[in-house]
Amino acid sequence: MNDDTISSTTVAVGQLRALIERIERLEEEKKEVAEQIKEVFAEAKANGFDTRTIRKVIGLRKKPTEERQEEEALLDLYMSALGMLPG
Repeated sequence: MNDDTISSTTVAVGQLRALIERIERLEEEKKEVAEQIKEVFAEAKANGFDTRTIRKVIGLRKKPTEERQEEEALLDLYMSALGMLPG
């Protein structure tokens, strides 16, 4: 190996180490945030809210309005076809 190869490898190792350490810190932060979310759901449940429904609402809020409306329309159509809706 010549000096250029060794120095570029050293730089790459340094970059790799920095990236891995950054990912590890972010993974730790993600774990902490997940624990906080779990605590909020526990609080919601303790206050009488249905956490499954809250999760569904959160999922629906992430979707664009048009996509959500299309899904709701299909659900209504299918439920109506199966006699699951009043009317």
